[in-house]
Amino acid sequence: MGSLGFWRLAQADPEWVAAVDPDGTQYTAGDLLARSNRLVHGLRALGLKNGDGICGLVPNGVEGLVLYLAALQAGWYYTPINWHLTGPEIGYIVADAEAKAFIVHERYAAEGVRAGEEIEPHRRFAIGDVAGFRPYGELVEGRPDTLPDDRTNGATMHYTSGTTGRPKGVKRALMGIDPDDSAELMTFLLGLFGIPPGRPAGGEHQAHLITSPNYHTAVTQFGGTALHMGHTVVYMDKWDAEDTLRMIQEHGVSNTHMVPTHFKRLLALPEDVRSRYDVSSMKWAIHAAAPCPVPIKQQMLEWWGDCIWEYYAATEGGGTIASPADWRAHPGTVGNAWPISELLIVDDDGDPVPTGAHGTIYMKMAGVEFEYKGDKEKTEKNRLKDFFTVGDIGYLTEDGFLFLSDRKADMIISGGANIYPAEIENEIILHPKVADVAVFGIPDEEWGEQIKAIVEPAEGTEPGDELTAEILASLEGRLAKMKWPKSIDYIETMPREPNGKLLKRKLRDPYWKDRESAI
Repeated sequence: MGSLGFWRLAQADPEWVAAVDPDGTQYTAGDLLARSNRLVHGLRALGLKNGDGICGLVPNGVEGLVLYLAALQAGWYYTPINWHLTGPEIGYIVADAEAKAFIVHERYAAEGVRAGEEIEPHRRFAIGDVAGFRPYGELVEGRPDTLPDDRTNGATMHYTSGTTGRPKGVKRALMGIDPDDSAELMTFLLGLFGIPPGRPAGGEHQAHLITSPNYHTAVTQFGGTALHMGHTVVYMDKWDAEDTLRMIQEHGVSNTHMVPTHFKRLLALPEDVRSRYDVSSMKWAIHAAAPCPVPIKQQMLEWWGDCIWEYYAATEGGGTIASPADWRAHPGTVGNAWPISELLIVDDDGDPVPTGAHGTIYMKMAGVEFEYKGDKEKTEKNRLKDFFTVGDIGYLTEDGFLFLSDRKADMIISGGANIYPAEIENEIILHPKVADVAVFGIPDEEWGEQIKAIVEPAEGTEPGDELTAEILASLEGRLAKMKWPKSIDYIETMPREPNGKLLKRKLRDPYWKDRESAI
């Protein structure tokens, strides 16, 4: 194949700055190459073979990148683990992934130690000091920094957040090809957005900013792919609105992956802070994970220009893409199908619905086969022929543009009418005194469900009846009365995963706890 792929680029130009840690430390490609080579030699000495798995509980930065690069050139599966989980939850993933090595950063020592019981002591390694774990140095010290023999492509195996039951690993078959060729195939992802290679792959300087935790599929895919295209990968430890602007300016960031919550917080910055930074290097601010309210996206386009791209996809494969021009022509769309992907909208019986009608969204991607590891039943249940769904509801326009309504699980059925919380949230979030909002159904004897809103007030705003009246009044003429929340409760901080995903179950469960079944 061509000239892309980290290992090829690193050998051709070892001095290229390939990654920047959150503390500003820069790493050359040659340094990363040597580290990932030593790790392969060390893990092979531990007995790891083709198709084995390793797990990492590590913060954003170069340590996790080295684990990723080692696995992807040695034919292993790499599972980055969510550091917000508890010991037993982490241990479940280590055991389920059949990991042959578990690497824990001392920052997560407490839960890491509890999880470590799931794996033999000689397979546990610590970056820093973790009780009962061997120092990471024992794996790599004295190992050669030369390319290992018999290199073959590996893959990441991410665990889906599992809204019901245990999380499941999404496992793809390994192709048994050269790691750089495999990496080059991955670059089709950034190619969909028209993102070119950077230096040293023959292009101009390109830098990719990582704004969310590296254990999320999209974060790993976009960051990893940018690296394989010769971009500099710049890591943030914890997301901060002003920091984001500073880093875009400082590193000449040209592309990033964000979520609508990030946009809302950036737009909330005072005008003088916003104008302090030059963000003109940004050409592709790609967002996904949740529907973006139309006015918020419009404000971002006004501020950052036509660099706001959107897509809709799932860990399992397939999806849509909306360029800034597509979105301006169809405000609110998540785009049309990728060239190698197909969409299908069906009713509850699995029959296709007419154009413009709401239904469950099914997708497929040419040539992509996956299974939920060890769960044939779940794999089959979410399939319709060779299409699969993640349970979202939406509709297609005449010309094939997809609009999302909501997740099936979040739909409220009140008085027999289907109500989509996302639509209500998108209106309430626009209120200047609202920092964040969640809407869901709670039990109602007469109507089945009634609409409840939980609001995180903006800084310096007093929660209470007065604010509730003000928020409801703002919906006048914008939202049918039947969609107005019956009541609003207030919360100090909305429970969100750092990738912006709202943990609605945490909010909803207390209202349903005495019920036989939550609808």
